[in-house]
Amino acid sequence: MTTPLGEQLATWLDALGLGAHLGEAGLPTYERDAAGHARWTDPVTAEPLSTQQLQQLDALLRSQGEDPDHAVPLPLLQLKRRARVRADLLEDEWLTYAALAERRGASLDATRFSVHKDAADRRLLVLREGPDTVVPAFQLTEDGTIRPELEPVLAPLLAAEMDPWRTWAWLARPAALLGGQVPEQAVRDPEESEIVVRAAIHLAARVVIGGAG
Repeated sequence: MTTPLGEQLATWLDALGLGAHLGEAGLPTYERDAAGHARWTDPVTAEPLSTQQLQQLDALLRSQGEDPDHAVPLPLLQLKRRARVRADLLEDEWLTYAALAERRGASLDATRFSVHKDAADRRLLVLREGPDTVVPAFQLTEDGTIRPELEPVLAPLLAAEMDPWRTWAWLARPAALLGGQVPEQAVRDPEESEIVVRAAIHLAARVVIGGAG
C-alpha cells in the first residue's frame, strides 16, 4: 500500500541519502516498486505499515531540531557518516588472513593464530567487514610484522575499547589533537612519537569517561 505520507517520507529520506540506513537503525524500511512507489515495511512483522504507523514514524524522524518541517534525524545522519567513513577507510590498503600470510611467508593457520593473539594483546587493530577479517596495512612493515613504534599508540585505544573504525580513522587521518598530523605517520619521527602516544592516551581517556567508543 502506498500513501501520500509514505511517498513524502521516502522522497525526503532519498534527498538526504538516509534511506539505506533505516534498517540499521531498527526503523521501518521502504522499497520502491516497479512504478517507483515507496512501500514501507514493519521491521518486526514484515507487514506493510499502517497510516498510523507512518504518522508515528514521521513524528519520530522530525522530532529533532527547532523546525519539525526541516529537522534532520540525527541518528540516521550519524549512521550515514559512519558508513561513509568505512567506505573511505576501505579505500586504504588492508589485508585478509590470506594476504597477510603471503606477505609473511607463513601458513594461513599460523597467521590467523598470530593475528588473534596480537589483537588480544592490544598490539594490532583488527576489524570485521562482512565475512572478512580486515587488518589495516599501515600497522605493518613490508614483511608483515607489526611496527614497534605503533604499539604504544594502539595499546591505550584498544584498551579503551574505542570503536575500531573510529580508531582506524584517528590513526590514519589528520588528527586535531596533533595539529592536523596523521598519527601513524607522525609516530615514525622520534621527536614526535611521545606526543602521538600522549594524544592517544588522552583520546582513550575521553572514550572511557564518555562511555562511548
